[in-house]
Amino acid sequence: MLLRPRQPTLGALVLVCEEPVRAFGDVSAAGYADLARTTRRVEAMLGAAFAYDKINYLMLMMVDPDVHFHVLPRYAQVRHFAGHAFSDLAWPNAPDLGFDHAIDAATQATLIARLKEAWQ
Repeated sequence: MLLRPRQPTLGALVLVCEEPVRAFGDVSAAGYADLARTTRRVEAMLGAAFAYDKINYLMLMMVDPDVHFHVLPRYAQVRHFAGHAFSDLAWPNAPDLGFDHAIDAATQATLIARLKEAWQ
């Protein structure tokens, strides 16, 4: 689990497969089982931290060829965090990955700390 450097929505993450595979079909049975456990925990974490309305998982693998998903919590209303207002400008349509709530390093650290608190 990594925090996306660009935050099109509050709490956007990247879920990276720990196995050295470049195709989703090459993930082992154990890797798929871990994916199921991890997505349950991610959804609980993001729900506890920010009460998302929907969640999108995007497997794009255009730049980084390793198996990974972009995890985008989606919000019908603005969320406020660490003195910033985060809107989901594309709601209810497909997320706009080109948009970035440009947050500074201190806000990133606060966001990571909040997510760690909510991780179960």
